[in-house]
Amino acid sequence: MQWEIVIGLEIHAQLSTQSKIFSGASTAYGAQPNTQACAVDIALPGVLPVLNYGAVERAIKFGLAIGAKINSPSIFARKNYFYPDLPKGYQISQFELPIVQGGSVKIQVGDSEKIVRLTRAHLEEDAGKSLHEEFHGMSGIDLNRAGTPLLEIVSEPDMRSSAEAVAYAKALHTLVRWTGICDGNMQEGSFRCDANVSVRPRGTETFGTRCEIKNLNSFRFLEKAIDFEARRQIEILEDGGSITQETRLYDASRDETRTMRSKEEAHDYRYFPDPDLLPLEISREWIEQVRAMLPELPEARRHRYIQDFGLTVYDASVLTAAREIADYFENTVKQLPTQAKLCANWIMGEVSGRLNKENIEITQCPVGPKQLAELLMRVSDGTISGKSAKDVFDSMWQGEHSGNADAIIAAKGLKQISDDGEIEKLIDQVLAAHPQQVADYHGGKEKAFNSLVGQVMKATKGKANPGQVNMILKKKLLE
Repeated sequence: MQWEIVIGLEIHAQLSTQSKIFSGASTAYGAQPNTQACAVDIALPGVLPVLNYGAVERAIKFGLAIGAKINSPSIFARKNYFYPDLPKGYQISQFELPIVQGGSVKIQVGDSEKIVRLTRAHLEEDAGKSLHEEFHGMSGIDLNRAGTPLLEIVSEPDMRSSAEAVAYAKALHTLVRWTGICDGNMQEGSFRCDANVSVRPRGTETFGTRCEIKNLNSFRFLEKAIDFEARRQIEILEDGGSITQETRLYDASRDETRTMRSKEEAHDYRYFPDPDLLPLEISREWIEQVRAMLPELPEARRHRYIQDFGLTVYDASVLTAAREIADYFENTVKQLPTQAKLCANWIMGEVSGRLNKENIEITQCPVGPKQLAELLMRVSDGTISGKSAKDVFDSMWQGEHSGNADAIIAAKGLKQISDDGEIEKLIDQVLAAHPQQVADYHGGKEKAFNSLVGQVMKATKGKANPGQVNMILKKKLLE
């Protein structure tokens, strides 16, 4: 039987506010346990929540970026469950009327595009954290994260492979970072994925029983967890068994999912409107103010790069994977508008390769866009070869001559020989010194031509313009 995988994702994006969603406590990462948990966060008697304006604004910004409806009013609800790191015994979230409803995200998988619909995005507070490894025979509770503002982004079950799920998660990751609503740091838990996975016979419309895989904090783990879970479910069904709806965890060390708990339904949480928080009214004026704050979005930039610069879909997608990379490209190509492809190739090649090697972000790149453009101008006008440009780039990266391309080219004597007369004179000398290779070329051996080019380049220590060498050498051999 042919099976189809059905995937929906729930992504928790930590909003980039400096304080928590219902209190003034700090959201800074890495503080000592329980030093950033105030009376509201730990639910002391008599305290009341006060909604964070910045958290709401970021949710509106996200909703506008995905073309969703901004609900007004939206309602905060109490999601009731008991867990040691949930001080109130309930989580303040949204249920029936979330702040963001609908919307969609376009993803690219290979050569094909797909639209993934979103169900909703709602505001909620994070819980604390249980610490098991630091203590023997007991667990510790750190409430620093309690009350941290989250936007839970829920997709429709529109994805049909782990590759599509990863493409969607990466698109959202780019979008929340691009708009500045979340730093996207997966290692610190700022961007976490839950995957709902089910399988069904291909061609049927009825959904299978789903299992939810919780707290996937890397795109690689997301892909591996989905692939394992789909195989597990298919094997059970093909053996005549049935799938139990449950919440599962992914064990990266064993590359498998395992049961965590039975899956709760909405009624298990006994949602009801939070009596301490009024319905959230969002005016049309506020929405338009936030809309005016939105930057040019990734999809719009990709389209512009393809239309204005003639870049491929792939190149445009790579350059808009992060706003910082796109800005670096824009500032480079601004200096060299006729050489967009050359700029793109260098940013995706030499620059990205060096950043990965040094494990730094493009905002920390020691070669700025203006410096890179100055180097590429010398490649474009034939002053240096592409090979020599890599040596110059390396010197610029090390800060030699204050990263000035022209100064490095002069100091290293890398300027290409581009004078036709000088190149012709050198070629005449090479042809006179290698009559056998000339005869071989005239006898139909094409490799002899490359050998003669090599001799010319050797004679000039690689400084001759290769294009001119090829053109003049061909002309000479036909005489």
